[in-house]
Amino acid sequence: MGYAEKRGDYWRARYNIAPGVRRTVEDAAGVTIRYRTKRDAKKAADAAQSNFDSGTRRDPAMGRETFAQYASRWYAAQDLAASTMQNYRRHIEEHLLPTFGGRPMAEISALEVDAWEKRERAVPYAPASVKTWRSTLHLIFEDAIGEGLRESNPAAKRRGRGKRAGRSRNRGPEKVITDGLGVLLIAERAALLAGRDDEFVAIVLMGFTGMRWGEVVGLETQFVRPRSVRVESQLYELDTGEMHRCPPKDDSHRTIDAPDWLGELLRGQIAERSPQQCKCHGRRYVFRGHRAANGAARRPGPKLVDVARRADVSTGTVSNVLNRPGTVPPATATKVTTAIADLGYVRSGWSGELAAHWRRSGFATWLFQPSASGDYPRRSASDSHPVPILAEPWPGVPVRGRGAAARADACWTPIARGLTPHGLRHSHKTMMEELGAPPKLMDERMGHEDGSVQARYSHVTATMRRRLLDGLTAVWERALDDRRAISERSPVAVLDRLLSAPGSDAVGTDEAPG
Repeated sequence: MGYAEKRGDYWRARYNIAPGVRRTVEDAAGVTIRYRTKRDAKKAADAAQSNFDSGTRRDPAMGRETFAQYASRWYAAQDLAASTMQNYRRHIEEHLLPTFGGRPMAEISALEVDAWEKRERAVPYAPASVKTWRSTLHLIFEDAIGEGLRESNPAAKRRGRGKRAGRSRNRGPEKVITDGLGVLLIAERAALLAGRDDEFVAIVLMGFTGMRWGEVVGLETQFVRPRSVRVESQLYELDTGEMHRCPPKDDSHRTIDAPDWLGELLRGQIAERSPQQCKCHGRRYVFRGHRAANGAARRPGPKLVDVARRADVSTGTVSNVLNRPGTVPPATATKVTTAIADLGYVRSGWSGELAAHWRRSGFATWLFQPSASGDYPRRSASDSHPVPILAEPWPGVPVRGRGAAARADACWTPIARGLTPHGLRHSHKTMMEELGAPPKLMDERMGHEDGSVQARYSHVTATMRRRLLDGLTAVWERALDDRRAISERSPVAVLDRLLSAPGSDAVGTDEAPG
């Protein structure tokens, strides 16, 4: 047992570490702790003796290891997915080390952690982001406790400290969703912005299957089957720009039933693009990026200025031929179109090879967001502004280049302002709920797992699957009917074929599903 020893006007706690060898209880800095009473010193001595006897006592010098030193050692010991390691590294380097890096592990207090969180929120960073960074800090300190560097976790959240109990005040706004027609219209606009059908097929796929973004980007041609899509992997974009191929989130490998019309869209996409093996992974993916690969835009190849020189006209004239052909004299237009054919110039395209995959930020910022909200996002000092378009054909072809707003006839209006690609997963889940799909089937399609007893005794049948596919088909056909009522043609080739397909007038149901 430990004992208390009187030292002038204070007591110190002593305990035995070997026959005839005693040690004094010290703080994290190695300074003897001075107790006011014999009772407090005896209690601390007994606790230290108990810890030492049970093998949990650590060298006090370990507590003086700085947060930066321990965090570096902690990170090196982790063996997790590349995406998780990337996130931990970003949290530590960008948000934790600047504040705690030079502080000894044992001296960091809960008040310091709370003050750090308050400053991060005031920057302002999103509350959800700050919560994630604090969770990483909490995990680091938990492992430090296991090594004996600390006795408590200063990042542990203390409840009920001056705040009224109840619902969290940091809940974000409700997720924006859309319906079948909204999915179709957004997909059409994205295809117009990209100048090809790929974006139309990809957005419809997300809206009618609930697949995650990485699962769509990582969809391989071999997993597109006549009546289903197999989710076998995903592509995760690392900070280095590398597209890391890894299992889907939470290992949610699954087969998603696909309506016949969706299967035809995907097979048409594959047939038209004839995907080649990707240089990244040596696999054939259904979709490719829409921007030039790194450096491709600087490679030799025909550009708009080359067309202007060949036709002996200005670049503005070439732009008018491409965007407003009715404003250019026929003879001049003929010279320009001849130059385009001779040079092999691709409108709204880049010379060289396309990037192997979409970049998440590029797709969401410059294709999806303008399609859903009708506005290009803010860029540097410029505010967000509506997408300028030519009024015909409907829904309007985006006008590009200098002076685009002056040459435009109108601009796009919002379809679902605030909708994100991930919001299509929420939209699909809502769509299934409106169709009365069983929870077990919804979880299967979404890649979720319900561990409840009720879910264990629930099973998915062929009848349930067929009923859901029939419902999704009805939603799609009604969306086509509504789109056709606005305009019977589309500048997007794949949608134009759907709108003008034989027997399309008979497509639809008497009552909209859901």
